[in-house]
This record gives sequence, C-alpha cells and structure tokens, in this order.
Amino acid sequence: MTHTSNTPHMNVTPAELGFAMPAEFSPHSACWMLWPQRPDTWRYGAKPAQQAFVEVATAIAESETVYVGVNDEQYENARNQLPAHVRVVELSSNDAWMRDVGPTFVTHPDGRLAMVDWEFNAWGGLKGGLYFPWDKDRRIRTKIAEILGIPRFEAPVVLEGGAIHVDGDGTLITTEECLLNPNRNPDLSRQRMENVLHDYLGVEKVIWLPRGCHLDETDGHIDNLCCFVAPGEVALNWCDDEHDPQHAISREALEVLENATDARGRALKVHKLPQPGPLHIAEEEASGIDRLSSSHPRQPGDRMAASYANFYIGNSVVVMPLLDPTHDDQAKATLQDLFPDRRVIGVPAREILLGGGNIHCITQQQPLCVASPGMSRPE
Repeated sequence: MTHTSNTPHMNVTPAELGFAMPAEFSPHSACWMLWPQRPDTWRYGAKPAQQAFVEVATAIAESETVYVGVNDEQYENARNQLPAHVRVVELSSNDAWMRDVGPTFVTHPDGRLAMVDWEFNAWGGLKGGLYFPWDKDRRIRTKIAEILGIPRFEAPVVLEGGAIHVDGDGTLITTEECLLNPNRNPDLSRQRMENVLHDYLGVEKVIWLPRGCHLDETDGHIDNLCCFVAPGEVALNWCDDEHDPQHAISREALEVLENATDARGRALKVHKLPQPGPLHIAEEEASGIDRLSSSHPRQPGDRMAASYANFYIGNSVVVMPLLDPTHDDQAKATLQDLFPDRRVIGVPAREILLGGGNIHCITQQQPLCVASPGMSRPE
C-alpha cells in the first residue's frame, strides 16, 4: 500500500526509495501560495501587496489549481479578494514566502508524491535572520503533508526552497553564499551538503555559483540570480554596467556556468535577462511599514535586489514580475522566446519586491505525478 502517514521518515532518504525532485518546467498539479499581512514586511497593512498577490494567483490559476494559505483573521478578506476558482485554505504563517517555508516536493517513477521538510530559521536565525519568531512557518510543511496525505521526509539541514533550482535530470544549481552560510549550517562542509542534496532530492551533480544578487537579504538565493528553463539551459540575471556591484556577480556566475557541464555531460546554454533598475525604496514606501526590533529594517533609499529571473513557470503560463518600464518588454520577449509553448504574463510586482522577494519567492509548485510506462502504482 502507498504510505500516507505524516510521521516523518527518519532512517531512510527519498533517494533511497527512488524519489527525486522534478524540474519546475515539468507538469504541475497545483501551486501553493500564502497571503501577505505582516505589517513590518508589507506597507499599509499589506493592502497593496495583497493586490499583487491576487494578480499573481489569478495568472497562475489560468494554468493550474492554486491554493492560498491564509491566517484565520484574514480568511474572509482573502476569500473575497481572490477569484472563486482559487482555493483558500486556513494555513497559519509568520509571513508569505511559500517558496522558502513550504515543502519541496519529490516524485517517484511509480506516480507517488512526497515532500522534503527542511529546517527553517527565517534566513539566518538570530544571526541575520529577517524576523522572529518563525514557529508558524515551521509547521506549514507538516500541515500540507497532512492535507495531501503524503510522506514527509525531515532533512537534517537548514535550507529554503529559493536556494535551489533543479533541471529534473540530475543537476542542481545553488550558491555558496547561501547554502554554506554560517548562519544556516555552520558545521556543514560543501561535500556533506552535496550528499544531503543527493539523498533528499535525488540529484547527481551540484553546480555552485559563488554569490547571489547584490544586497539580496536571503543571503544569495539562486532563484533571484539564475534558474533552469530547460535541460542544459539557464536564465541569468545580467548587468552590463561595470560600475554596478551586480556586474561582477553576474560575470563570475557566467564564467562558472560557461565552464560547467550538467549531470548528463551537457554544456550549459546561458540566456541573459536584463537587470531592472537599479531600484530603491522610496520615502513614501518606507513610511508605511511598521518598524519592529525583531524584523528586517526597510529604509528610504535602500536598494532592492530586483531581478526578472524571479519568475514562475506554470503548465501553460510563465508569470514574470514587471519592475522597470525601461526593461520590462525586453525581459518579457526573452522569456517568451525561451517558453514558446507558454504564455508569458507580466504582473506589476514592485509591492512584492518591497517585501524582499518576488513571484518565484511567493509560489511553490506541486508536481503532477504520473507513473512511468511499465510501472504500476501501489494501491
């Protein structure tokens, strides 16, 4: 029988059982999101951010089922704002970054679905973390496993979903700045981290980029810098201005990528996405945010880590952030060329960026599970 207990597997890893993480461009059965309401992250009681989240959820819902988890006190408001076909579920959280606090789903060739439950410490714990406490966020994966009735594998490391990208063909890309950061796993070597990624995601090769985007408060999440768009192909946040700190970061990433091969021995093809901006927090944008000692400060003039690489790949759509009229059309055209069979939808996303992330950060895909030919699914 298929095991659906929410009791975590302690002595066996997903890879040992044949599970692996599929690529984001593989078919989904759903997308999971959370509802913004935290006043020290989102300005003016999160009302502008809520509108942006509604637009993202509506766009993705053209492509697949969307679940939005909501704290009880915001349930009625969210239900009234979101389209009827978006499913609203009570799912308490400390903030709205489902990519990082939600499950990393893995699939089995026989059609089974499971999840990896990473440790979470709010992007650094008490050494640079973005808020405290994070107790509700820590329970989200357990609750989703219960809702779906799927196995949950507890991983022995701190890791956020935005820190990894896979091609579904054995390759994972990440940054040293994040996964090897002392505020995540101070005693973990690079080789041990690779072993964990192999054991829990079924990957065979890890490509390490040195750093993430300039001033990214997540300590260098890969999903803001670079992502797989197809096997052997990546999109990279690119900056031409040699005086911009992002230029050196993008250049060193390009050098690593151009000299790397994936798990199947393919050289990587790199597609450059123009960097928006640079974009900074305006006075009126900062003034609407609650200032608490337990949360990350957001001051007027602060530069934001804006990137068009922070998009979501749905079944039939690609939902990208609109951030800068100077570069929006170019970025959209590039993504449309990369995804000719999907419709690229641009969503005004500055309100999400003001909170510290973007569209990929607030979404988490649930893969569609289909048994491989010749395999029968257990009853």
